[in-house]
Amino acid sequence: MAVRFTSDDWARICERYRAFWNHTSPTPLIPVTLTGRDPGRPQPAAPVLSQQTALDLSFSAEAMIDRLDYELSRTEFLGDAFPHVNMDCFGPGVLAAFLGAVPDNRTGRIWFHPREALPLSQLHFTYDPENIWWNRVRDLYRAAAERWGGEVIMGMVDLGGILDVLAVFRGTENLLMDLYDEPDEVHRLVDELHELWMRYYTELSGLRAPDCPGCTDWSGIFSERPSYILQSDFSYMIGNDLFREFVLGDLRRFIREIPNTIYHMDGPGELRHFDDLLKPEDLNAIQWVPGEGNPTQEHWPEVYTKLAAAGKGTQVFCSAEDLDIIGRQTGDLHPVRHSGIHSAPDGREDCMALLNSFGVPVC
Repeated sequence: MAVRFTSDDWARICERYRAFWNHTSPTPLIPVTLTGRDPGRPQPAAPVLSQQTALDLSFSAEAMIDRLDYELSRTEFLGDAFPHVNMDCFGPGVLAAFLGAVPDNRTGRIWFHPREALPLSQLHFTYDPENIWWNRVRDLYRAAAERWGGEVIMGMVDLGGILDVLAVFRGTENLLMDLYDEPDEVHRLVDELHELWMRYYTELSGLRAPDCPGCTDWSGIFSERPSYILQSDFSYMIGNDLFREFVLGDLRRFIREIPNTIYHMDGPGELRHFDDLLKPEDLNAIQWVPGEGNPTQEHWPEVYTKLAAAGKGTQVFCSAEDLDIIGRQTGDLHPVRHSGIHSAPDGREDCMALLNSFGVPVC
């Protein structure tokens, strides 16, 4: 593989992201990728792995990894970027597919549907080693480890939030009623799903190459220790009491079991839970996403001020100009990880200038 990323580069990435998790970074983290290098070989026939192509099993796992190798070979990594594969290509909440739900990507995005609608009391989740999608994901991880060793990190698939996965099988409206009508059954299923979630997470983590320097997930944030970006999009629709009963306790379990964690807080409806999310001391960071149609990131200074006061890091999805605005609003950008900048080689000078302006090491 022609990826230009040395052991010194990995040492720098480890140091930079270690400081992010520990809230000691002197600057924000800003990953920059430049795409357009000559890979020195023809483009493979296999498509790029994405939500549009992930359900196509006509190409072997090795062929799909070969195409990803081709794409990575065309990329230069600057600032806080590093070679990795974002495995969100199997859709948000792929745990549902591992447990028997049917994935559907006819819209270009993957969604999941139950094979049959069952009463809550008849729902039972078990590990299925023969599940076609679980085996496809495992085959990709194995092929990646064989091809790259520790040179490229295979990100963790988007396993999903526990209630989000349960809502696939019950339907959102039914599950909302279940919280009131059958809370004991909901708690039972939350426990079942949690145990299975951790089993899939642990097994996939174990398929990485022994010399892999760390891990990442769909957020693209590197960690030397096990990490994950937790979520509960379902919590947008429930009040504080139900959140504390059905979500917060389970989040605390994940935080105890996974050393580095971020919470994905998606949309204004989740802000009602913000204070509760700030309480777990070992939750390292919160990623705030305002959601489509709402004011963009720089219009929520109270969110970032509160995060800073609570000693939490964050990840922001915004332009470099808006990142500067957020810095001036909060007075501090050191616990911030930018979502990243993607450019062609002819934009290299501008990217270098940007990194320098924020004090980010270029290479």
